[in-house]
Amino acid sequence: MLIDSIAPLDGTTVGVAMPISIVFSKPVNVSARQDIEQHITVATSVPVQGAWHWFSDRRVDFRPTAFWASGTTVAMVAHFNQVGDGNGRYGTNAYTRTFTIGDDIETHVYVDTHKTVVTKNGQVIRTMLSDAGNPTFPTWDGTMAVVGKAASVRMTSCSVGIACNPSDPNFYDLTLPWDVEITWSGTYLHYSTGDPNPGHSYGSHGCVHLSLTDSQWFYNLSKPGDPVTITGSPRGLAAGDNGYADYNVSWADWLAGSGMGQFTTPV
Repeated sequence: MLIDSIAPLDGTTVGVAMPISIVFSKPVNVSARQDIEQHITVATSVPVQGAWHWFSDRRVDFRPTAFWASGTTVAMVAHFNQVGDGNGRYGTNAYTRTFTIGDDIETHVYVDTHKTVVTKNGQVIRTMLSDAGNPTFPTWDGTMAVVGKAASVRMTSCSVGIACNPSDPNFYDLTLPWDVEITWSGTYLHYSTGDPNPGHSYGSHGCVHLSLTDSQWFYNLSKPGDPVTITGSPRGLAAGDNGYADYNVSWADWLAGSGMGQFTTPV
């Protein structure tokens, strides 16, 4: 039983909406889920109520009932040596992650009023003009944690299944700066040369456009796990496993996908 990835990375400082996310190399049988969860210790500097949730037969995430508190330290040990996956494979290793919850940086994108508000530890620190997706290609609603960022990203309409023919009016192939990614399906907060002065209209195929100055500021501020909540878009909630949109899953549904249910983390 091998692991493809565990997030977050060891020794990092992350945002208040960051889950622990484990992706297995091969499918795990439903019959083995509870036993696997029971072999993972999540210890925190202050007690936290939380639970594991299986998004698929390969991915399981842990999150608290509400966002982490800033300053919390988290230590996870997955004791998988000789633990079975229910499909004839057994673990041979233990995996560890230790990380810290940083400042509570929360962003709210108001699609219908073309405004984005950023708070730090409960205080507004910046209000920015913004444009989101157009009616044909609306932006996801809900809370999505930052999954990563890059100083520039080549964005193509073909890569996200919108248009591959250059003669299509929805075709684009652009390399754009100051990109903060919030879904694996291609949602970013960033600057766009096609919408350089946002705040007045629908400006994208699903991303959130900021001005050049604001996008650079937001890029420098953001860290993995910072929650970005988008409201006012008709698309609906992003799936919980589309990046780290774990808080788009209700707590009842979260527990329905858990092997051992809710528990309090040891200190």
